[in-house]
Parts: sequence; structure tokens; C-alpha cells
Amino acid sequence: MTSATARSITRSAPTATPDPEPRRILAIDYGRKRMGLAVSDELQMTGQPLFTLVRTNRRNDLRRLREICRKHGVARILMGHPLHITGEAGEMADEAAQFAERLQKELGIEVKLVDERLTSWEAEQIVAQHKSRNRRKKLSIDDVAAAVLLREYLDRNRAHAQHVAAERE
Repeated sequence: MTSATARSITRSAPTATPDPEPRRILAIDYGRKRMGLAVSDELQMTGQPLFTLVRTNRRNDLRRLREICRKHGVARILMGHPLHITGEAGEMADEAAQFAERLQKELGIEVKLVDERLTSWEAEQIVAQHKSRNRRKKLSIDDVAAAVLLREYLDRNRAHAQHVAAERE
């Protein structure tokens, strides 16, 4: 009986060959000096902070983002859209939108602007909690904010997919 169970597990195990189709989502918390980056898993269920990219110049920033997208198999990019709390777009929101447009043109990857209101505040809360528990590893607010942005996007998409599936039944 044990060998039959082992065989069935072996047969149903996924193959080790990677899927050639990019499936990950890269989230960017846009800033003039730094950009926080987070990446989803291939199933787009979770997101993890990647690192904070210190900006140098637009050409170099685009080159480094292109390398990151290739390395991680990115299919879509989420760009944080820093709207005011009232929902109005200010100077930074316009700048982020222009960078998103340029990024999509240069990389050929879909870039979606996503409302990022309160993600930095939530990231600050997470980093503060982490500091009180673990003094050895320092977290960056920028990449944690990108991970919060990504998590909220993935949660919304999952809830929408569940709603659509429930309506079909």
C-alpha cells in the first residue's frame, strides 16, 4: 500500500521543466531617488519585496528594470500611482504615469498604473513591527510598499475571479 501511494505521488508531481511563459508581476513603488520593487510568485498568489533600486539616470534605470524583468520572467508591471488622498493627481502622479508609459514602450511589457494611497503608511507600520521583533535584518519602506501594492492587487484580482466563478454557477 505504501508503494502504491508513493507511485501515485510520483506520477502526479509537476515536471521540473520551467514554464517558458513569463507569469510574474513586478510592482514598483515609484520615487525620484529610489524605487521599491516587489515580485509575485509564478501563480500570482503572493508577492515579496525584492529590493530598493537607487536611481541614477533614466537610461540606466530602464536598463536595470529590463534585466530584472528578464531574470524574474515578468509578464506585467504595476506602477504605483501616487494620488493625493482626495484622489487627485499631482506632480508625482503625473511623473509616475510618464515613467510608466516610457517603461511600457521601452520594455514591451504591459504597465498598469495602480492607486497606491496609504501603501507607504502601511509599509511603515510593517517595518516598525519588524524592527521591534528582529533587529538584525533591516527592511526598506520602499520595497515593502511595493509588496503591499502588489498584495492588494493580487487580492483584488483573486476576489474578482472568485466572484465571476460564483456567478457562472
